[in-house]
Amino acid sequence: MTNTFKSLKLRHELIETLDSLNFIEMTPIQQKALPVVLEGKDVIGQGKTGSGKTATFSLGLLSNLKVKHFRVQSLVLCPTRELADQVAQEIRLLARGIHNIKVLTLCGGMPMGPQIGSLEHGAHILVGTPGRVLDHLSKDRINLDDLNTLVLDEADRMLEMGFEDAIDAITRRAPRVRQTLLFSATFPANIEALAGKVMREPLMVKVESTHQMSTIEQQFFQLDTVEERDEALETLLLTHKPESSVVFCNTKKEVQNVADELSHRGFSVTELHGDMEQRDREQALTMFANKSISVLVATDVAARGLDVDNLDAVFNYELSRDPEVHVHRIGRTGRAGSKGVAFSFFNAKESYRVAQIDEYMDIEILPISLPSKPNERPFYPKMQTIQILGGKKQKVRAGDILGALTKQAGLDGKKIGKIKILPMVSYVAVEHELVKPALKQLQNGKMKGRNFKARVMK
Repeated sequence: MTNTFKSLKLRHELIETLDSLNFIEMTPIQQKALPVVLEGKDVIGQGKTGSGKTATFSLGLLSNLKVKHFRVQSLVLCPTRELADQVAQEIRLLARGIHNIKVLTLCGGMPMGPQIGSLEHGAHILVGTPGRVLDHLSKDRINLDDLNTLVLDEADRMLEMGFEDAIDAITRRAPRVRQTLLFSATFPANIEALAGKVMREPLMVKVESTHQMSTIEQQFFQLDTVEERDEALETLLLTHKPESSVVFCNTKKEVQNVADELSHRGFSVTELHGDMEQRDREQALTMFANKSISVLVATDVAARGLDVDNLDAVFNYELSRDPEVHVHRIGRTGRAGSKGVAFSFFNAKESYRVAQIDEYMDIEILPISLPSKPNERPFYPKMQTIQILGGKKQKVRAGDILGALTKQAGLDGKKIGKIKILPMVSYVAVEHELVKPALKQLQNGKMKGRNFKARVMK
């Protein structure tokens, strides 16, 4: 059996787009699931982040789409806005060869007005969080009569976040005859029960993580007090100097405590948890992803769908209660064949959790001693972020920002990092030596024939 996309019955525009993106061979989950998805059958896919599941369901729903029929034909439900934004972005990317496809995101924490306006104009594909989608549905702003594909992405996290009632209410409004695709990193009993309610004779496709665990070095440390953990975290950060690392905690309160402690010790740090305002979450994720901040302290739910390249290290400040989640956490480092390292802290009472990980991963875990704390200063990120008060709604594009900095201000393009364009604001990362001239250009120069306010993010 061949494992190239060309072996599938995909519309030619999708094949051409996949070719242009250099997507030639399918990942294991795509190889197993896509042929069945394209046959119109219900599928349960179990795979970790990075397994290729988003492209799997995206290609499925795009294959089902009738472009000239301007009605909602696909609905993708995600646990967080960050993941919904990523999914919508990937669908748009894969659909770029098919003209006039409208993809709309509907997420909580965002103003309702613009979403209502966009819904009035119509869309082919909706991507959103269950609470906000149900809100629009209950006020009859969404009509699902023409829905042919329903996707539940990261279903385990949606249930953990209390979205089960919302999912039930949404599926009751959807046509009974439809294709349902459910993807989940873990498969506890409540996911099985959900699948039983919303799916018809689904095929179960399970693949192991595409991250080679052999590329991830794991180190475990027995530390019995909070003070010992804080000291160990500082020692390991100073020893290894990771450019980007995530510290996982199990609760919002612990996230705040650890982030405060690291900040007090001079580290470049931000936090991410479910109770943060959407604007603050957005800024934290942007600055971490563009290398303006080096340490992100987060809960599992907040970090699901985190889109960060080259994560050097993962710290389990607290061990997860579920060994599958532990594998998911550490799988964020050591990607694409690069080496990664994962440090895990536990106390004597948590030895049983270490034993569960040992058994689940089939590895021998022996706690080791901490290295001596080096007499070093904390790692200082080389980038800094400038926020521009203008985005997609003002027709600002990444090329406009890059052109303003390189052509108009004459700055070195190699020292300009990631540019992110959102509906009302944009962010650009620049190396520290360029911050002043870059800010001056963005504040005083013009883009799209007008001035925009700009400021350096702290």
